[in-house]
Parts: sequence; C-alpha cells; structure tokens
Amino acid sequence: MDDAEGIRDYLAHLLESRGFDVDTAADGRRAQALLESGAAPDVVLLDVLLPGQDGIATLRRMREFDADVPIVMLSVVGTASTIVEAMQAGANDFLNKPFDEDELEAALHSAMRRREQRAKRSARGLAAPEDAQSTIWKSAAMRQIRQVIEQIGDTDVTVLIQGESGTGKEVVARAIHAASTRKARRFVKVNCAALPEDLLESELFGYEAGAFTGAAGRKPGRFELANGGTMFLDEIGEMSPGLQAKLLHVLQERTFSRLGGNQEIEVDVRVVCATHRPLVEMVAERTFREDLYFRLNVVNVEVPPLRERREEVPLLVESFLRRYAAMYDKAQPRPSKRLEAALATYPFPGNVRELENLMKRMIVLETEESILGDLLGGGARRADRASELESLLAEVEQTAGEVPLREVGRRVALQAEREAIGVVLERTQWNRKRAARMLNVSYKTLLQKIRECGLEAEAS
Repeated sequence: MDDAEGIRDYLAHLLESRGFDVDTAADGRRAQALLESGAAPDVVLLDVLLPGQDGIATLRRMREFDADVPIVMLSVVGTASTIVEAMQAGANDFLNKPFDEDELEAALHSAMRRREQRAKRSARGLAAPEDAQSTIWKSAAMRQIRQVIEQIGDTDVTVLIQGESGTGKEVVARAIHAASTRKARRFVKVNCAALPEDLLESELFGYEAGAFTGAAGRKPGRFELANGGTMFLDEIGEMSPGLQAKLLHVLQERTFSRLGGNQEIEVDVRVVCATHRPLVEMVAERTFREDLYFRLNVVNVEVPPLRERREEVPLLVESFLRRYAAMYDKAQPRPSKRLEAALATYPFPGNVRELENLMKRMIVLETEESILGDLLGGGARRADRASELESLLAEVEQTAGEVPLREVGRRVALQAEREAIGVVLERTQWNRKRAARMLNVSYKTLLQKIRECGLEAEAS
C-alpha cells in the first residue's frame, strides 16, 4: 500500500518474482475497503506517508477490523517516535526506505511466521470448551435465537439479522450456515458498507475482461464463489438503490450477469443479511426497496445488545483474556473486584466488539488501569447526560401548560441529540470523521453539532 504508483509497481513486480500473490492500493481507504469486504491477506505492506488518512491511522483502523493480519510499515522518515507510534498501534515490523530487497522479503516471511506461531499458541489456549463464540449463547435471549436457527437449519429461507453494531450478528450468521445442509460448502461474507457502489458491484457479481479500465481478465464475483453455500451480506442497509434492484433479481431468478457480460449465470446460494439500521423506517422513507425487504425478511432475528445479556459479560471476559493471553504470549490476568464492578455497570455502547477490544488492550498493555478510565469515566459522562435529560423532562412536567409544545419538543430533541452524539464520540474515541459516518452526517455538520451541544469540553 503506497501512494506512489512507481513504488507500488516496483514492489508488486519484486514480490511476485519471489512467489507472492500481490494486490495493491493507492491509499488507506481503498485498502481497508478491500479488507472489510472479505479480502484475507497473509501480510500487509503499508507506507507511513499516505494522502488523506495517513499510514498510522490506516493501521489503527485495520487493527480494529483484523487484530491478527501481519503489518509491516515502510517509511522514508523512520524517526524513533514514528516507529514507537507504529508499534504501539499494532505494526509487526518497520523498514526504512530505501531498503534491501532481501531484507524486505525476510521481514514479510518473519511476520507471517510469527502469525502462524501465535495461531498455534492461540489454538492451544482455546482448547478449553468455553470460547467466545460458544459463550455468546449462554444468555436466555441468545438461547432463543439458537432455537430459531435449529428450526430453520434444513431450509433455504433467507434470514435478516438485526441489532446494534458489535452484538454478534456475524456469529449468528455463521451459526445459521453451520446448522444448515450447506455447511460443507463456502460461507462468503461481503461488507456492503466497506466498498463504494462500483467496487461493491464488481465484488458481488464479478466482471469480464475489458468491463472497465484495469479489468485485464475475467474475475468471478462473490455470488459465484458462494455457489452451493451461504452468502452473508453484512450492513445490507448501506446498499445503493441500484444494487438493491440487482440483488432482488438474484433472489427472484437465481441468475445474474458479470459486469461487461451478457451471459446469465445460475447460482444456488442461501442469502443471510445483517444490518444495524431500521429497515422498516428506511422502507417508509423510500431509501430501501419494500419488495427487497420482504424478500430478505422471511425469518427475522433480532440480536439484543450486550447490556441486555449481562450474564454473558464475565464469561466473555474470561474467554477474551484467555484468547489474547495465548495469542500474544502473555500471562492471563485475573480481573480485580474494581474491574468486575465497572464491567457490571458499564452500558457497552459498542457491545461484544467493544468488550473484546477492551480485553485485548488489557492483555497487550498488561494492566487493567488502561481500560478502567474508559469504563468509569465514560460511564460517568453518560450518566451525567442521562440525568440532564431526565431533569429536563421533569422540568417540562412541572411547567406543563406554560411552555409551548414546540419549545418542549425542541429542547428535548436537542438534549437527546447531545446524548446520542456524545455516546458515538466516546465509542469512536473522539474520532470525529468516523463518528460522522456512524451518525450519517457530514464531518462539517458534526463539528457544528459538537459546538452547539457544548461537547468540546469532553474531548479531553
């Protein structure tokens, strides 16, 4: 991954000549989109200096999505502070430009070997019966979902999985596949939110040679790869209207055409979709096709947030600590009473994914103090905002008839908006650009809202 085309071509030619299969990307956004859409590289070569989102920021975002993929950083400005920052963000190695070709190859092989060694240790560490994916089924709510999965196991009905981000919707989708008659075939995942429309279309349906600039040869799409198995479309609510129409055609006719081609290709797949967005409201707003919604929503599975499945928290904590202690070759810590109390009351806006990242950080930094601040400080700020909203509602009740209804609505909406923005900002660790995407507003609008709501003081 390098913004200089000459360097990308040189590295691609060099590594291909030494037995690597190489994909290239000009910037972090494009590379991460490919990763989130299902690409599974054995190792990533990432330049520090990239346009827009720099290499360190890209590294952090890639680590959020995939904690294990080896990442080797490249830079012409290899200062000590840059190297330390990269390593803290999760880089496996760091090479200065210009580098020796043999040194580069050795660094890539070394990073891949370390990953294999960690995987072996992790497998030994996870040999105990309670791993995270089995733990998630311990609550009463999740056991009900398991019963539904068992009931539809021998059918091919489409399934729509709904729930907040990080609740475990992909775990449910994989369980549906594992319980089906298609379990011996492929489970193919595509994140519809990770790719722009044109790239998502080519990923789903493939393309013929010459379909667009750079299409040197035929490439099968994900539907072809999933033939006979299960296609998991994550974040289906982000799909554009044009692609919604094409997906509907596949569901109705069980055929599609590659980009640039006119041959109808038959496909036999079970489609499972997931979203954190309210599709019923989107249908009412005409941003999601009603006919597609009914095609997808044959069986609906609602995954409750972690705050409604609190009996899972201690079990998940134990599972994640065991997994990452084995993965990073660290001693497995025992949570203190203070940490247990904080976890018992924390609302987990990021759900299971947030809990996993907290435990990972605790293992890597070898101290629970690294997460207690987030659990206690963030909870206090949320409680403050909640109490502010409750106070406002109490005031409205006391002054009933004295304040115009329009003013009541304006004040309550403003406070609710402030609370929602604050929660998302905390969840993204005050990454305003990411928060803007999650809130579906422009970056400029979010900055204005932060000022209007008086949230700037909480940034520190």
